Amino acid sequence: MLSALALPTLLPRPSAISVAEYRQRRDALMGQLPTNSVVVLPGAGLMTRSRDSDFAFRQNSDFYYLTGIKEPDALLVLLPGRAEGESVVFCLDRDPTMEAWTGRRLGAAGVVVEHGIDQAFENTERDERLSELLAGRELLYLPLHSAEAVGIAEDALHVAQAGLRHGRPPLKGWLDISPLIHEMRLFKSDAEIALLRHAAAISAGAHRRAMHVSRPGLSEFQLQAELEHEFVWQGASGPAYSTIVGSGANACVLHYIENSAPLCKDGLVLIDAGAEFELYAGDITRTFPVAGRFSDAQRALYQVVLKAQERAVDAIKPGATLADIHQGVVRDLTAGLIELGLLEGDVQARIDDDSYRRFYLHSTSHWLGLDVHDVGTYRLDEKTPRPLVPGMVLTVEPGLYIPCDDDIPDTYHGIGIRIEDNVVVTHGGHEVLTADVPKQIAEIETLMAKK
Repeated sequence: MLSALALPTLLPRPSAISVAEYRQRRDALMGQLPTNSVVVLPGAGLMTRSRDSDFAFRQNSDFYYLTGIKEPDALLVLLPGRAEGESVVFCLDRDPTMEAWTGRRLGAAGVVVEHGIDQAFENTERDERLSELLAGRELLYLPLHSAEAVGIAEDALHVAQAGLRHGRPPLKGWLDISPLIHEMRLFKSDAEIALLRHAAAISAGAHRRAMHVSRPGLSEFQLQAELEHEFVWQGASGPAYSTIVGSGANACVLHYIENSAPLCKDGLVLIDAGAEFELYAGDITRTFPVAGRFSDAQRALYQVVLKAQERAVDAIKPGATLADIHQGVVRDLTAGLIELGLLEGDVQARIDDDSYRRFYLHSTSHWLGLDVHDVGTYRLDEKTPRPLVPGMVLTVEPGLYIPCDDDIPDTYHGIGIRIEDNVVVTHGGHEVLTADVPKQIAEIETLMAKK
């Protein structure tokens, strides 16, 4: 275990995203909209955990992407061409009594000064001011999944219908703003990549720490504690998603989060965990032997997954597609399964009849950013996979999961292996953000021997 005196070294923090960049994002979004339109985008609210306690607040990703504001119960309104200011935010009221309990609030003045919003009002003025702002706008853009936003649109329609008698333009309807924002979010700026790199570095240190302390006699939740301690110690808000620590056959449950079992003495443990830093996510998976040494069967299966994962990472470059990369992984894993005797026959035949799906249940990659499964389409249309371009950030995470079935040799029963890295597409190819976590067998065993 780490000594209380051997405190981890703090990583240098990257610069925050600038106010100017948030403004550029809002301008870029409004530049895609027709004249006389308006965007209404609510932020997230607090959610009750139990009785009078709330879950830790986490801002809506789209709202944060356009504002950088982390307070709850805020609303962004974008009004292209408005002379008094194109960006307006409604925010929590300044309230000395509430601030004594829950901390400082920005207030309208703080939103303008600290976040570069053109105009801001506190929520006590929202009903009156919002009607004035929306009056005369013909097309409303909003997240259609948001009941709050749809309610605002319906109210605006009623007001617009009443205003027809006074010669105001009609509200023609509303459209979903989410696809436009999500297309923008798919392409990361240099500042975003720096934050993702930092989230990856924190996550990598946590995975190394878990490998270092692992030993028979511990439980899954104790490795979870080591991981999440490192996240918070390094300034992350905590995990970017529910930490997965699956020992033995628990590793074959893809979203196993109970983390309550003892570590299997002679088994592997699969850890899928990442830190969230300034709302940007790390997402790493490593699989290693609890006691520090792979058995022959574990080693053989691990090498199949590792080979497929390394070839997939090497294939990432501008112009490549995730569909092609996934097919390469499927071919490599299927060939490895046949070589180990877990499948029989021709590689292409086992791909065509989906036999490999018994052992490989998921895709190879997903986008990564403000959300761990980040937004953005994977196809340009129904038939055309999206080619990779610089600035995209994705995961590469093949895996094999062997059930405890009678037709499978006992030595492979219940082995689950996944290896996942975070990768940025660059002009010259790619950058692996999570390379600091060992994944070669010899490197893992060497790290785990240093206790």
